[in-house]
Amino acid sequence: MRRLFRRHDDAARLAGEASAAAAVIPPIAEPDPSAAAFFDVDNTMMRGASIYHFARGLSARGLFTTKDLVRFAIGQAAFRIRGSENPEHIQIARDSALGFVAGQKVTDIVALGEEIFDESMADRIWPGTRALAQAHLDAGQRVWLVTATPVELARVIAQRLGLTGALGTVAESVDGVYTGRLVGDMLHGPAKAEAIRALARREGLDLARCSAYGDSENDLHMLRLVGHPHAINPDAALREEAKENNWPIRDFRTGRKATMIGLPVAAGAGALVGGVAAGIALRRHYRYRPG
Repeated sequence: MRRLFRRHDDAARLAGEASAAAAVIPPIAEPDPSAAAFFDVDNTMMRGASIYHFARGLSARGLFTTKDLVRFAIGQAAFRIRGSENPEHIQIARDSALGFVAGQKVTDIVALGEEIFDESMADRIWPGTRALAQAHLDAGQRVWLVTATPVELARVIAQRLGLTGALGTVAESVDGVYTGRLVGDMLHGPAKAEAIRALARREGLDLARCSAYGDSENDLHMLRLVGHPHAINPDAALREEAKENNWPIRDFRTGRKATMIGLPVAAGAGALVGGVAAGIALRRHYRYRPG
């Protein structure tokens, strides 16, 4: 078991380093180059799970069936609901999801992500969180999204919001085609902190001057890494941690209730379900496309 957890830690480190290496740095000099702000996406920057909204967009185009989605969702959500989230379970869930995206073109994912964001994701951005990000930009600081969402979709969201860039899960590709393997692991939990550390080394950031924004205890690794952590729409565990440490708390939800519109399972499982749905959709789309 110790070996299994050690491998999980190594995968998180590799995922973070790969995410930082994949980050595209715009050639613009900021007035405050040693400070940056890092924002989680799901339920922090936008309502619900971004990858799930992407899958819903594919579903609206008739590219996969509800039966396909539900069958996978049941298996993926089971261990989350029981509260079991050990590395072995995550490995099984991850591997079963990746099989569906193997062979798909990266450019197809990006094009669909741009289209679907404009149609059904843009209006899910929290205005309050967006304003916080803009305040950092106005202060001359870089602003990065940090998310388990595939980096290609994360970049689309960052570009549409006018942010610096995104750190996301890196799926291996060869000649522009997904192999069905991840580079390291999903950018989740400790992997987010590893990605920020790697980016800080690369860009000369002073983490003591940096800020981070997250919504759940899964973001604690990232939040504890910087000098200015913030809790946004926090779950119970993060709210308690924030109060104990006097971290600023912002809640943009009505009645402080989590807004999980259209999300049938926990956010972590939802990301995997969304990824599998996207893979199913793309596979069918290109298998049956005329000509």
